[in-house]
Formats: sequence, C-alpha cells, structure tokens
Amino acid sequence: MNVVFLGPPGAGKGTQAKVISVERAMPHISTGDILREAVAKGTDLGKKAKGYMDSGALVPDDLVVAMVAARLSEKDCAGGFILDGFPRTIAQAEALGKNLSGGGLALDMVVYFKVDDEQVVERLSGRRICRKCGANYHVQFMPPVVEGKCDKCGGELYQRDDDKADTIRERLQVYYRQTADLIAYYSGKGLLVEVDASQTPSDVTDAVRAVLAAER
Repeated sequence: MNVVFLGPPGAGKGTQAKVISVERAMPHISTGDILREAVAKGTDLGKKAKGYMDSGALVPDDLVVAMVAARLSEKDCAGGFILDGFPRTIAQAEALGKNLSGGGLALDMVVYFKVDDEQVVERLSGRRICRKCGANYHVQFMPPVVEGKCDKCGGELYQRDDDKADTIRERLQVYYRQTADLIAYYSGKGLLVEVDASQTPSDVTDAVRAVLAAER
C-alpha cells in the first residue's frame, strides 16, 4: 500500500507513521529524511539540493519531487511506503503523481490528521529541549523530574522560538494556505480519508489501522 500522511504541525502524523511503518514493514519517508540522506550520500540530486540549503533558500519543488521519486524507486519501497507530510501543494501532488505513474505506481490513500488549532498550540508550545544532549520533554505530557533541567544530563531545558504560541499559530496559517486546495484535490480523487488526531496517540493509531485495513 502506498500512503501519504498529511496534517498540520503537531498533528502527530510523524509519530503515527513510525508505528505503522514498523507494523506493516513499510518505509516511513519524509522530505527532511530524503534531503539529509541525499546530501550525506553526495548524490547528484543531493549536491544540487545542498547548494540551495547552504544559501538558506528553499529547495525547488521539481528537485524535491525528483528526490522523492528516486527514493520511492528503491527496493524497500516495492511493498509500499508512507510519505510523511509530502506533497504540500497541488503542484507537488501533480508532479509526484506523474513520477509515480511513470514507474507503474500510484497512491492508494491519503490520510489527513485533523486536529483543532488550539490543541496543536498546546502540544507544541509545551515542548522543551535540552541544550546539552537534545533530549525532548513536554511541560504537561512528559515533564522532567526537576523543572527546567534534563533528567539525562542535567542540562538546561529551553523552548525553541518556533514552538512559541504566536509563531505556531502563524505556522498553522501558512500550512492551511498551502494545503487547503490539496485536501480538496485528493478528496476529489477519492483518496482522502480523515482521522481524528485530537484523540490519545493510541486511539489515533487504532483509527489509522482501521482506515488502512478498510482499503480494498
């Protein structure tokens, strides 16, 4: 099964992709992973992407889509894959579709993780990271034993600038502007299935399992 997981930042799609990836022995693929891997391997596409990344510019859609297509042509994707958070625009979706069809592939389902904005703000704004070892915590869901200190190394915990409430709300608006048409696009193709991502992680996992199992 070839699946795309879509949803706003903080919806939990990455967490769910990791679980389903293991259960179904399907590679979990994100554009961030692809970019880092291609750059590390020094592939032709990776070298081109590195030039943009080093200059602080966005990697062009056609290059990202080409990198995704190259990744999906690898042997471990033969039995299916999970694309996490990509595509994000109709242009990317159309380009991805052409690349997949050229290799005799197609998407089977697009799972949209729907969650209330304020819940996303609560999830992301509570995140804290250790300056020393990079360990992650959450002030509500996974607090450290000693407030402001890492359990593992004693380092100082801090909040990233992009995890502040106002910034999160701005990120959400950008996301919706980018993806509103994309949701309608995949819905029109009969591929979109919504999952209530406001539930507990285990309940969301059960919901995802159910929609994937229902795929004919």
